[in-house]
Amino acid sequence: MSGLLLQIWFDASDWAHKWGNNCLSTYVELKPGIQPSSVNKLLYNFIQHRDPKSIARPFLFSMNDWHLRNDFDNGVQTGGGAIQYVQLFSIIAWITLLIACINFMNLATARSEKRAREVGVRKVLGAGKRNLIFQFIGEAMFMSLISAIAAVIIMILILPAFNTLVQKSLVLDLASPLHISALLAITLICGLIAGSYPSFYLSSFNPVFVLKGLKVKTGSATIIRKGLVVLQFSISIILIISTIIIYRQIQHVKNRNLGFDKNKLLQIDLKGDMAKNYDAIKQDLLNTGMISSVALSDYTTLYGGNNTGGLTWEGKTSAAQILISQRSVSQGFFSTSGMTILSGRDITAADSAFVNKTINIVITQSLEKLMGKGSAIGKTLHMEGDESGMQAQVVGVVNDYVYGDMYGKPDPVMFFYVKPANANELYIRLKPNADTEASLAAVQKVIKNNNPAYPFNYQFVDDQFNQMFMNEMLISKLSRVFAALAIIISCLGLFGLPAYTAERRIKEIGVRKVLGASVTGIAALLSKDFLKLVALSCIVAFPASWLTMHNWLQNYKYRIDISWWIFAAAGISAIMIALITVSFQSVKAAIANPVKSLRTE
Repeated sequence: MSGLLLQIWFDASDWAHKWGNNCLSTYVELKPGIQPSSVNKLLYNFIQHRDPKSIARPFLFSMNDWHLRNDFDNGVQTGGGAIQYVQLFSIIAWITLLIACINFMNLATARSEKRAREVGVRKVLGAGKRNLIFQFIGEAMFMSLISAIAAVIIMILILPAFNTLVQKSLVLDLASPLHISALLAITLICGLIAGSYPSFYLSSFNPVFVLKGLKVKTGSATIIRKGLVVLQFSISIILIISTIIIYRQIQHVKNRNLGFDKNKLLQIDLKGDMAKNYDAIKQDLLNTGMISSVALSDYTTLYGGNNTGGLTWEGKTSAAQILISQRSVSQGFFSTSGMTILSGRDITAADSAFVNKTINIVITQSLEKLMGKGSAIGKTLHMEGDESGMQAQVVGVVNDYVYGDMYGKPDPVMFFYVKPANANELYIRLKPNADTEASLAAVQKVIKNNNPAYPFNYQFVDDQFNQMFMNEMLISKLSRVFAALAIIISCLGLFGLPAYTAERRIKEIGVRKVLGASVTGIAALLSKDFLKLVALSCIVAFPASWLTMHNWLQNYKYRIDISWWIFAAAGISAIMIALITVSFQSVKAAIANPVKSLRTE
């Protein structure tokens, strides 16, 4: 039994019958062939048969889902959890592949005039449209196969760095039939997507027009090509905006007021003789001159612990079901952790004893507000259904503090006094001006002197706090990687298209230069069409990214507002990147010698 409240309020023979307490976890192993759903039907009204007032509905939660699908809303599994990140990055990976396929389609159709004579000759020699379609799709499939081989080689090279990034030990395992099948499937899909439109477009050329040297009509191809450019840059801009918002959301939560001071706060698990020698340890630590305060707790400050929904007080409606967390701490815990006593007093050792069936407690400000208007000092709380008349009286109120869900609003808390024998954690507050290394050495010496049989292990609370954001920080890093990849791939396509545009307009460029056009003017002429497409991409991406990130932020109760400057920064960045990419080819075409381009006339 982990909750001190239960040890205090109930006899060992009685506490297990109080259905409002949530201090224990129950583990079940099903017999072979038994489905969890059938057991859940039996459990649904299990508590109501014994406590009709309870709204709790127990159910089995498979250990297979603890990590990936551990998000609940009022006892209902929402499908959230780490699985959302798997799904998110799977979608982004496919989108990145789609951008690459779009590049292939754009460049293939842009080169259509170069392959027009080949198509005309093949058709004259008897090749049907179906044969040409298979030929061009086959070329795309071959390109996709070469890309897959290159991708495997690149993955082998970068996998160690990726494992370092995600802090995992992933292996490629090409011997696995599942991995080989997935690789072949991705190769096939990418080849089909990339080769689909170019194959149908190229195979539709009229051989008469082609062999007579007439210009191939590219109206529909040009429109589709521009649409694909808009699509890929829209995706890139959405990823840029999403990356900025994810980073700002993480920083917003990390910088929020926690209600306690996590800096220079040391946590040590109580082991061996530490509880027995607590008074000596505390005094020795204070005597070092580097420690400002020492205290005990039954749970770590940052994480959740025991809670109950079975409390009532004067003025509370019978229908209200409110979960209240329970913590047991020693005197001085609030000053050690950096909390503020708003009214009343600190908890003391004298508060561990019942006086007239009443025990003294300290509560947080949110619980005080729930108990009605005015100060909660002197008010009492009762356990529903407890006929013994035992109650808890409020003697102090402290500020709310964040624990458990760093993104959410914390549940109200009630604090009891804890004896060293029932505590689990020792908290040590270092003085602000104390050297950290010297302080740790002093703490280690004191702990080893009073508990020589155990190694000295400690954690800084700010390190614990940062560990709670490992998933979010990983998402932020991966989103930046994917955004960079999407931009690079999009720019590769944008790098090639102006080259083919300039090649088709080479005579026009030569004539313009002969007539006095400047390099700047010609470069602007060739660049403006592509910059218009990127600007159009911004118009498409802004509402899509706002809607996507607005919905993502709804998962967090404590969240940022989406600022307008994020869209402006993303749009300007995309336009500047596109301008730099396009300008290289545009300037190259503009400075070419016009004599060479006009000599072919």
